[in-house]
Amino acid sequence: MTNLFSRIAHATARQAGRPYAFVGACLLVVVWGVTGPLFHYSDTWQLVINTGTTIVTFLMVFLLQHTQNRDTQAIQLKLDELIRVTQGAQNSLMALEDRTEEEMEAVRHRIADLCNDDTADGRPDLATAAGSPAS
Repeated sequence: MTNLFSRIAHATARQAGRPYAFVGACLLVVVWGVTGPLFHYSDTWQLVINTGTTIVTFLMVFLLQHTQNRDTQAIQLKLDELIRVTQGAQNSLMALEDRTEEEMEAVRHRIADLCNDDTADGRPDLATAAGSPAS
């Protein structure tokens, strides 16, 4: 079930992001607008576009969030691998996204201090700024 959902979400997000999907949506709105006089701009005529857009928006939020979560996780794994294989890199920064906001803020401040400190001769463990043991 999860694999099927992932495939559907990925395919839908890919298709929804293409120009023809936008053009199709615009055409649908134009057709809806043109039919207004035919239906005397009735409440039902208005309900059709309101209901349709609400349903599509509701479903797309879940599909796009799933796709974004997958993409973010893949990027984080790739970055972790680059950190891991780069000599002299701070391995303690791997999986930083799993830390608390306070820990990440402490690491951010430590990195900013290192960037501003032209006399830094060593490569301190940046995780110590967040109170975590070094990897």
